[in-house]
Amino acid sequence: MTRREWLAREPFTLVLSAGFFGFFAHTGLLAALEREGLVPRRVVGVSAGALAGGLWASGLSAADLQSELFALRRGDFWDPAVPLGGLLRGRKFAEKLADLLARTGVTAIEQCRVPFVAVAHDVLGRRTLPMHAGDLALAIRASCTVPFMFRPIWSDGRLLVDGGVSDRAGTSVVADGERVLLHYLPSRRRLRTSPDVIPSAVPGADAIVMVTRDLPKVGPFALDRGPHALAHAHDHAARWLGERV
Repeated sequence: MTRREWLAREPFTLVLSAGFFGFFAHTGLLAALEREGLVPRRVVGVSAGALAGGLWASGLSAADLQSELFALRRGDFWDPAVPLGGLLRGRKFAEKLADLLARTGVTAIEQCRVPFVAVAHDVLGRRTLPMHAGDLALAIRASCTVPFMFRPIWSDGRLLVDGGVSDRAGTSVVADGERVLLHYLPSRRRLRTSPDVIPSAVPGADAIVMVTRDLPKVGPFALDRGPHALAHAHDHAARWLGERV
């Protein structure tokens, strides 16, 4: 049985991991899944995975996402100020996100065409915080708030930052026995407090894991590499789906 056939057999959850500017790669996978008619029953996203997954779940197609990402410029989100918990204020990012979501008319997570969960990290509570309901833009922003790059977000008495701080893979919200496709983007950070353990399975779940390696290094000053990262992930996904489980 191919992975394509495994996914088509029964409903599955798509989990998109964290990964600095990895939303290009996640969009490549989403495009490959759309082409095969493989629609997840829900989407879980962490950081870059929350951005791509949340926008897709709200109603934007993979082609829509690709167009927006290819048009992205640093000025669309770059608003540095005196660092007070983060280099960037995050206001421009919030405005850009609001503009994108306005096209779908979705403001709350509960309104998404596909159920969606954004994974953030509660700094004061020292725990992973899955965001299943409420303001969609806030949930995506919180999950994407990379420490020291963006200022933390206060919400309901919680100080929220990037979900990758405590759950990089996004598997903390996966139920026992749940059928899962995890798209994992290995960390390329040189300085880490612990090594990046690349998962080959999801504990307790009936899962397959796609790891996309050797992606071009995309960042605020290298957005021109984004299209190459998207194409790399798309081509890898197309081959991977045709391989046997």
